[in-house]
Amino acid sequence: MAAGKAIEAVDPSTLPVGAVVTNSGRVSAAKMYEPHAPELPFTPTQLAQLDEALTLSSRTTGLDFSVYLGELGSSSRERAEELHASTDRPAHHVLLAVSPGERVVEIVTGEESHRRLADRGAKLAVMSMVASFKEGDLAGGLVSGLRMLTDQAGNRS
Repeated sequence: MAAGKAIEAVDPSTLPVGAVVTNSGRVSAAKMYEPHAPELPFTPTQLAQLDEALTLSSRTTGLDFSVYLGELGSSSRERAEELHASTDRPAHHVLLAVSPGERVVEIVTGEESHRRLADRGAKLAVMSMVASFKEGDLAGGLVSGLRMLTDQAGNRS
């Protein structure tokens, strides 16, 4: 003879909304699916700081600055150059392409922006950004890099 625990009867009126007693006596409950919002890389404050830095960089220098954050793939330089070429004024554009997961930073300049931004200045900006990224400060690194590039490019002519 088998021994076990007796199943107690459940009063359906005591169940929460969305729960029922099935024919077998089991309680089945429906739960609302609540998708989690994707985690964003920046807080609203960091986004505001980044937006301000981009705006100030463009106003001060007369060049167009933008930031791409995402995967660049195995040919990161080629992908960054494609992104740069798709901008409105590629000759006057400076693109900071950052792929944190791949640990890649690319700065792409156009004809006019390259004339005003020396490769040495861009390398120093990358080194500064990478130092911040290593400390876990993605937004701070981007803002710092933008400021350095703005100082290097100087005021609009």
